[in-house]
Amino acid sequence: MSRPPLPLDRAVKPATRLIHEGEARSGYGEMSEALYLTSGFAYDTMEAAEARFDGRDPGFIYSRFSNPTVATFEKRMIALEGAEAGRATASGMAAVTAAMLCQLNAGDHVVAAKALFGSCRYVVEDLCPRFGISATLVDGADLALWRAAVRPQTKVLFLESPTNPTLQVYDIAAIATIAHEAGARLVVDNVFATPVLQQPLKLGADVVVYSATKHIDGQGRVLGGVVLGSEKFVMDHLHNFLRQTGPAMSPFNAWTLAKGLETLALRVERAQASAGALADFLADHPKVSKLTYCGRADHPQADLVRAQMAGGGTLVAFEIDAGKAGAFRFGNALQVVKISNNLGDAKSILTHPATTTHQRLAPPARAELGISDAMLRLSVGLEDVSDLLEDIDVALKAV
Repeated sequence: MSRPPLPLDRAVKPATRLIHEGEARSGYGEMSEALYLTSGFAYDTMEAAEARFDGRDPGFIYSRFSNPTVATFEKRMIALEGAEAGRATASGMAAVTAAMLCQLNAGDHVVAAKALFGSCRYVVEDLCPRFGISATLVDGADLALWRAAVRPQTKVLFLESPTNPTLQVYDIAAIATIAHEAGARLVVDNVFATPVLQQPLKLGADVVVYSATKHIDGQGRVLGGVVLGSEKFVMDHLHNFLRQTGPAMSPFNAWTLAKGLETLALRVERAQASAGALADFLADHPKVSKLTYCGRADHPQADLVRAQMAGGGTLVAFEIDAGKAGAFRFGNALQVVKISNNLGDAKSILTHPATTTHQRLAPPARAELGISDAMLRLSVGLEDVSDLLEDIDVALKAV
């Protein structure tokens, strides 16, 4: 007989929970979490199946609804975020879409920050109105605009902080207060900050969403998402929506993401240290006209960063002083840093948002958000920082 896992009912730190939370060993006593690659589950009797389906007997029914490996990942994210409940999804955008639509009906209204990932803007601007849900976009830094945009029909306020790709930081606690005064919920996309550096639920947010594809996996292997909030929100709105619409996370992806959580804190700490060094180097370079990094004192919302984040993060935004052509020359001259649209990877990644992640926005909309043709987003990975500095230095000479 294997020894059952130690119940984490003592006050252990988050890094410990990331390794041990949700352990459920089989009779073989495996050290690594078991991977349950099964679509369905068998019952001993017809009566047992009936009891499982009508809720008298808790347990697994079908992996579209829930799965033991997926549950392990969910339990770790719940513990890390300090949430009451959560559900995993097949991708980050599945998480965003589910978190929004599960609680909205025709006639409802959404207020969202303008500075959103392109696909998130699509959900707010294009998808919601197709179902009779109106939306208003505001400058997320202006609290007066949030208040002015709220209507009696407003049910959800939505933002990401720091923003993609400009790294603006919004006052989550203040915006949560505005939402609650209106009887609405605040949904926060916390991908850039990671749960290691920022916990929006503790700041007053009602729902937190992640693309687990990013830092949580952090090694470019699988897609995944997760929605976290109160038990009431999950059971009243999210659970049945996911069960009936089916954006389920695969057990293999859940297993991979659970293993990724074991090293999340270490990876974020290492990448953040390198990001700070690269930001300092770029800020002083004559070919860089603008730089934004949440860990620097010259960040436009530096006081707010210190108040609600535990560090500057792993993303750096900067502009090359030679427009789009210069930005392309810089990117094409890199050898260590890769060109891609992903982020939060072990590999450092350069992205040109205007032609990739935010291409669907019209030029005036990009300009309004500060996404110029010269802007580049650097997701800092785990390479030796001296190699990254040399790679960037050499590439800047090509501009």
